[in-house]
Amino acid sequence: MKYSPLLLTLVFPSLAIADDTVGVHSTSKPLDLTQHWVGYLALALFAVAYFFAMIEEVTDLRKSKPMVFAASLIWVFIAAIYANDGMSEQAGIAFRSTLETYVELFLFIMVSMTYLNAMEDRGVFESLRVWLLSKNFSYRQLFWITGFQAFLISSVCNNLTTALLMGSVIIAMGKDSPRFVTLSCINVVVAANAGGSFSPFGDITTLLVWQKGVVPFGDFFSLLIPAIVNFVLPATIMHFFIPGERPAAVQEAQAIKRGGFTIIVLFLFTIITATCFENFLDLPPAAGMMLGLTYLKFFSYYMQKTSLVSNESQDKESDLTENQTVDARIDYFSPMKYMNSSKPLAQARINLDQPFDVFNKVANLEWDTLLFFYGVMISVGGLSFIGYLAMASQHLYGEIDPTIANILVGIASAFIDNGTIMLAVLTMAPDISQGQWLLVTLTSGVGGSLLAVGSAAGVGLMGQAKGVYTFTTHLKWTPAILLGYFGSIAVHFFMNSRYF
Repeated sequence: MKYSPLLLTLVFPSLAIADDTVGVHSTSKPLDLTQHWVGYLALALFAVAYFFAMIEEVTDLRKSKPMVFAASLIWVFIAAIYANDGMSEQAGIAFRSTLETYVELFLFIMVSMTYLNAMEDRGVFESLRVWLLSKNFSYRQLFWITGFQAFLISSVCNNLTTALLMGSVIIAMGKDSPRFVTLSCINVVVAANAGGSFSPFGDITTLLVWQKGVVPFGDFFSLLIPAIVNFVLPATIMHFFIPGERPAAVQEAQAIKRGGFTIIVLFLFTIITATCFENFLDLPPAAGMMLGLTYLKFFSYYMQKTSLVSNESQDKESDLTENQTVDARIDYFSPMKYMNSSKPLAQARINLDQPFDVFNKVANLEWDTLLFFYGVMISVGGLSFIGYLAMASQHLYGEIDPTIANILVGIASAFIDNGTIMLAVLTMAPDISQGQWLLVTLTSGVGGSLLAVGSAAGVGLMGQAKGVYTFTTHLKWTPAILLGYFGSIAVHFFMNSRYF
């Protein structure tokens, strides 16, 4: 599933363009600022901020800083113009509509990342890494295994969660091979975006098209083979650049800490809860995710109350006198004290029964990535409110051949959110064939793979694999990814000619 970093994530069919929201709440027509100095300035601010975000590894300037700054200024200028014309209420409504979309995204990602951090704390990913290494797979085999896992998982789970899940495993397995980590992360991004493009509920684009009724449920699966081609072609090229050796073999299995399997089950129930909230209650998936977070919170409470190490630590702490130093307390609670202990029981306790606090997992989220999402979403919402998105959509389907337009829509989704573009296309309701609707569904779904910042999967992995998987390392492989992009389009025309 593709959550483009540039506006949404795949699980938010409630996305709405600011202009539409304003029309609902106000009888006044929004101002057309596309030819106004504010419109030009907004474009310049967004371009400059985006450029600085792309060269983060060169400047060491966190990507969220320029994006949040640009987003704030864009809306300051928009609000000033509307206030000057006595229409400040419209600007406020439009901003709140965009903010509401971000809040849904933020809460969804926050819960997903919290669960992933909790599973990492319990040794789930380390256990998977050890299991894979125990099979004595080569780096090239692991490259394909993680890629296909990402492709399959993303057809039912959003691409960001899929990428972060597989990224944790890849980083753990490739700690001695940076090249393996880099290429595998690129592969996972491509696979995760491709995996969501053929499932009616796998991506925001497919979900929007399905709900609109322009493509029947069963016809989406005709995109399966083109999606596989989109993933396999660049992966085949990258395969030959993967180190041929094998990672160090691991003989002993790594036990998952107490509660690890339960957290996995709770995470699955959380995803099911979010899906049910959306499909049966017409509530945002984020609401279901927040309910799912309470599953983990209550389980965290249970873990704290029943932890052997926690209880033993509390008993020992009560024995410490006021004259003992803080260093003495720290020394007692240090894991190394248990690891060096000659008592097997103490070592087992610290390894398998460490205290667990869910709020520590929330604190360890990748906040720079979450704030970067805020900056991008608020900025693009401002550009949409100004009128640029409607202008671009009108030009595409009013003056260009539909096939070329749909290919350009896919390329644009590497820069602008795929959900927003698809919603604009659906709003225009161009008179195109079923095959063209499937084409734009495919291209907008996989187009974000062209750039590391083109999808939530890429942005999330950049935060997770800092310094190893970056914008520039991904950009070096864009030609190979572009080959897969056009290859999938060619296969679609060949296999699904009956729809044109």
